[in-house]
Amino acid sequence: MTELNPVVSRVTEAIATRSRDQREDYLARLERAAADGPVRTGLSCTNLAHAFAAAPDDDKARLKALQRPNIGIVSAYNDMLSAHQPLERFPALLKQAVREAGGTAQFAGGVPAMCDGVTQGQPGMELSLFSRDVIAMATAVALSHNTFDGALCLGVCDKIVPGLLIGALHFGHLPFIFVPAGPMTSGMPNDEKARIRALYAEGKVGREALLESEARSYHGPGTCTFYGTANSNQMLMEVMGLHLPGAAFVNPNTPLRDALTIAAGHRIMEITAHGEAWRPVGRVIDARAIVNGIVGLLATGGSTNHTIHLIAIARAAGLRISWDDFHALSSVVPLLTRIYPNGQADVNHFHAAGGMGLLIRELLQAGLLHRDVMTVAGDGLDAYTREPMLADGAVDWQAAPSQSTDESVLRPVARPFAEDGGLRVLAGNLGRAVIKVSAVKPEHRVVEAPARVFEDQQQVLAAFRAGELEGDFVCVVRGQGPRANGMPELHKLTPELGVLQSRGQRVALVTDGRMSGASGKVPAAIHVTPEWVAGGAIGRIREGDMIRVDAERGELLALVPEAEWSRRPVVPPDSEPQHGSGRELFAHFRAVASGAETGAVSFLPGAGAEQQTVTS
Repeated sequence: MTELNPVVSRVTEAIATRSRDQREDYLARLERAAADGPVRTGLSCTNLAHAFAAAPDDDKARLKALQRPNIGIVSAYNDMLSAHQPLERFPALLKQAVREAGGTAQFAGGVPAMCDGVTQGQPGMELSLFSRDVIAMATAVALSHNTFDGALCLGVCDKIVPGLLIGALHFGHLPFIFVPAGPMTSGMPNDEKARIRALYAEGKVGREALLESEARSYHGPGTCTFYGTANSNQMLMEVMGLHLPGAAFVNPNTPLRDALTIAAGHRIMEITAHGEAWRPVGRVIDARAIVNGIVGLLATGGSTNHTIHLIAIARAAGLRISWDDFHALSSVVPLLTRIYPNGQADVNHFHAAGGMGLLIRELLQAGLLHRDVMTVAGDGLDAYTREPMLADGAVDWQAAPSQSTDESVLRPVARPFAEDGGLRVLAGNLGRAVIKVSAVKPEHRVVEAPARVFEDQQQVLAAFRAGELEGDFVCVVRGQGPRANGMPELHKLTPELGVLQSRGQRVALVTDGRMSGASGKVPAAIHVTPEWVAGGAIGRIREGDMIRVDAERGELLALVPEAEWSRRPVVPPDSEPQHGSGRELFAHFRAVASGAETGAVSFLPGAGAEQQTVTS
């Protein structure tokens, strides 16, 4: 058996050591909850009668008997968002599957699902990050009736899956299986879509051409096919052992997708406390699973949003991770995929080239993943080196391909696209930040140029349209952190900054905001922490200051004499009450949110005071 890479081993041990007290407290709570035995037995007759009053007669009889598992279904279904529209059919499939296995299933509740693609650059985007915490709380509300022995979570996109998992981990004594919907079929090629976006940014094509291009790209049910946060979520659920093997990237509304959904209903019945294969989610998600998630993220060039979400997920399981853990693992994890925005292929091409089964086998054979983990499929990650096939209408798992069918998309560890994972930590007198370089050409990874300072992305776009962004510059966009305005993604800047870079200008972005799971070819030091409103040094930058963004050396510096820098005050932001699109309802979330490196969470005591770095 392959020996575990020493860096992977060291990082895992460091996480376990720094988390010991919190993890022990978490597991003790899990054991106390599990010791109460199968749920519902402690409910009064009135409680129980309310819980199954509307159930079909056969289900009602099973629920009265208190002998068979009852499974909760928590769904992010809505029919506006392509990724979640296919979930409409899933509850009926799952209920029937659970009945076939001798149990009952009830739709426990829905959680909100918003789309960053729809809200990008709009006021509603300022609700996006904290929708994760709302989803976690909504998951808890759905499961609060104490009537379930396990749960099935239906969700796909950016904040939905992290929110569902955070909520699930607060019911850590129960088993959970995450049931995805799959990506839409491939539309317009990504290079053509990017070309038209750039032409529109330059005013060379009109809105009608742009809309036609976008509609041909995002054209049907399923997840957007680029490798942003939504598809990074699906990779994570698989490599962390919360999906059935190979479930991530099967297209919706196909016989195989339906068979996988039914198989999830059968499997959840086998892993409750009533059976012999109890798989509580609080045990599935341990330090090893979190490290496996980080490794998967790095090996695939996944979303930078998970440098926030994985930290929040880990905390919900009593574990403390930091950006230093990502940085250390990135030094030994090779980049094995080229999926847009890191290449031109989409996730359907990745799946066809060998997909998750081949990827996980390569990483296991290289000693880069923990093999001996608990998963919903069984003990050990080897089950995830298989891929699902249809056999007589049911799922039959077979060995994934031994070789990639397209090495322009997916490569073995022996021939990676890059020797490291392409995610790095920057540090200096501006604070700490993360930068994703998997899509940034080496010649663009170091930028030293004067600062142009802005307080929102609309100011940047206005300057671009006015022709004011000339020469080399570092675009500083501050006041975009969790406590300022909810940390919206600034992906709307990507085409314009990309145009300037293509003209030969040296351009970089520095922001305390997010750049989205589609971070592209322009170097972007994002999630700068401490953020501006927390007194972060990004508030000391003045127009024209020389700024160095150096992804090679890991430096984020204002090249200002130390004596001047240290006495220069942090200019306070002009804070105005945020209204419209429901933003006023989230004032409390902003007031108590922790910093980006501690997960930007709003639900922990004293979270707002946590702007310091977590260290090993």
